[in-house]
Amino acid sequence: MQEIEITVKGLSYSQGKSGAYALILAEKGPNGRKLPIVIGGAEAQSIAVALEKSIAPPRPMTHDTWNNMLKELGAVLEKVLIHRLVNGIFYASIYLRNEQGAQLVFDSRPSDAVALAVRLESPIYALESILEQGGITDKEEKQADAELEVEEDESPIGEGQLSLEDLEEQLAEAVLNEDYELAARLRDDIDKLKS
Repeated sequence: MQEIEITVKGLSYSQGKSGAYALILAEKGPNGRKLPIVIGGAEAQSIAVALEKSIAPPRPMTHDTWNNMLKELGAVLEKVLIHRLVNGIFYASIYLRNEQGAQLVFDSRPSDAVALAVRLESPIYALESILEQGGITDKEEKQADAELEVEEDESPIGEGQLSLEDLEEQLAEAVLNEDYELAARLRDDIDKLKS
């Protein structure tokens, strides 16, 4: 079974399930297939914080704690593999190597595995069969991007209503309150104002 390296392309609010997010993973290369996986809000926040290096939570998140434990135990995260898709549910495994050189494999939800891999800058793979089953084409991606664009235009923050300084103050407060979803939206609005 061929393993294809994939990367995190982005996160978006899921239109289909309330309180859920879509984690978009993509094959490397300009025309790679995309793999959308529905994940929970906490996992989406954890991945977003790991990707956005400028947002530092005041306390470690769950995946930060896992990272710290692995380091203390001398284990190395070799890879994450998304290997199964049943009834729309993805399954993953985390591959570690301990201090004695033995490989350890743990079942995991893809969201947790990806959150850990992003923190440790470890490779993420999907089996070719999973990309064939659950992957989306460029045409489907463009349709999804158009839907996201409409969603972004309806941002509740209202970039024209607040100054850059106000938005930056709200961002600092959101991080302090550990509201990373709001912090990510504020960061996006700050970026829009700056450009």
